[in-house]
Amino acid sequence: MSEVTVTVRGEHEARIAPERATIRVSIRAEGAERASVVDRVMRLTEPVRESITARHDTGVVVDWSSKRLSVRAERPWNNEGKRLAPVYYASIDLTATFAEASELSLWVSDVSPWDGVEVGWVNWHLTTETSSRIERDVAAAAVGVAVTRAQAYATALGLGTVVPVEIADVGLIAPTPAQPFAGMAKTRGAMVQQSDAVGASMEYEPDEIVISATVEARFLAR
Repeated sequence: MSEVTVTVRGEHEARIAPERATIRVSIRAEGAERASVVDRVMRLTEPVRESITARHDTGVVVDWSSKRLSVRAERPWNNEGKRLAPVYYASIDLTATFAEASELSLWVSDVSPWDGVEVGWVNWHLTTETSSRIERDVAAAAVGVAVTRAQAYATALGLGTVVPVEIADVGLIAPTPAQPFAGMAKTRGAMVQQSDAVGASMEYEPDEIVISATVEARFLAR
C-alpha cells in the first residue's frame, strides 16, 4: 500500500451570547376620518420616538430607524351584506438596537402599555466584528477536526503523515469515481438567530447564537 486518498468532513460550532438586540414596535391608529387618524398616529408616535432618541443619546440604544407613515382604507360589510363607510388605518414602524438585554426589557415595560403601541419581534445578534472573528475561528477549528480525522485513518492503516490536497465547504469537492456523491449540505458559518414576540409582562431573554462550520477535505496518506 503505497498511497491512499482519504476524504473526510470536519465540523465545529460555537455558542455565543448575543451582544445586541434589535426590536420592532408599531404604532397604530384607526378611525372614520383620514386626517384625524393620521394626526392621532403621529401624536402617539412622538413619545415613543423621544424615548428611543433619549436612550440613543446615552448609548443604551446604538442604532434606530423609523419607517414612513403608512395609511390604508377598508370598507367593511355589515350583517345585512351592505358596505359601510370607509375605515382608515395608519401605522408607523420603529426599530431600535439595544446594547443590553436588561435595558431592552425595561424599555418594553415602559412603552408597551402606551396607546397604539404594538411590540413586535426581537432579533438577537452579534456585532459585525465579533461575527466575523467567530466565523473565522470556527472554520479553522473545523479544518483542524478534518486533519485529525484524516490522520487517524492514515495511522490505522499504518501510513504516515497526511498531506492536504483539497479542502472546501460541504458539497464543493467533486467525488472520486469510487466515492459517490453523498448529497449532504450544511452551510459553513451559518448564523442561527432566534427572535420571539413576547408579551409585555415577560422579560426578553437573549437566545444563544450558534455559528457552525462543516468542511470537506481530501488528503494523501503515504
